[in-house]
Amino acid sequence: MTRIERILIAGLPATERKFDRTGFQNALLEYEGVSADDLRANLTYFLNEIVPVAQESGIQLCIHPDDPPFSLYGLPRVVSTAADIRAIFASPDCQANGLTFCTGSFGVRADNDLVAMVREFAPRIHFVHLRNVTREPDGSFHEADHLGGSTDMPAVVIALMQEQERRKAEGRADWHLPMRPDHGHLLADDIGKARINPGYSLIGRLKGMAELRGVMHGAAAMHKMLSP
Repeated sequence: MTRIERILIAGLPATERKFDRTGFQNALLEYEGVSADDLRANLTYFLNEIVPVAQESGIQLCIHPDDPPFSLYGLPRVVSTAADIRAIFASPDCQANGLTFCTGSFGVRADNDLVAMVREFAPRIHFVHLRNVTREPDGSFHEADHLGGSTDMPAVVIALMQEQERRKAEGRADWHLPMRPDHGHLLADDIGKARINPGYSLIGRLKGMAELRGVMHGAAAMHKMLSP
């Protein structure tokens, strides 16, 4: 057995599934023959069953975009673009059927205009993940500082703050958008810790939060200065 075959691949966050190479290949077989249309139909069926119950119960659901928003190992992706979100919001079309706006996931695709997407989908954004990536010419990408990378993070944050103000003026109880500084580089005593989940360092995320709060406070102060 080679070294790579002995490495266990962790499952998604909040899951306990782990895979060796054979297990991973077997898991891929579960999706053999499943097309993007099939996956979209399954998602639509699920949403039409669960969203009305959530709406009746006062619960806001928010789907996370594909990460990354393009096919890997031939698997279809159906939550990657603005067109995908429009289709999801239409089935069914109600407030409980919402979105987790992840700037890192959406930002991987150069054809996703994040500021335009915030403005279009703003009323049904229920949660926000703020992280940044740098896109390379060959289509690959890597994690970047929250205020670095290929996404204009200040412009996205300002658009989200404008949505908060719109909701507040509208009298919505959920006017305050929950946001988190998603992912962060290993910094200071993050380095060398016995156990840490990649991307979820403490100091690195605190640095990102400080930078994002700086953008928010700076934007609010500038708006106040320029207001009549």
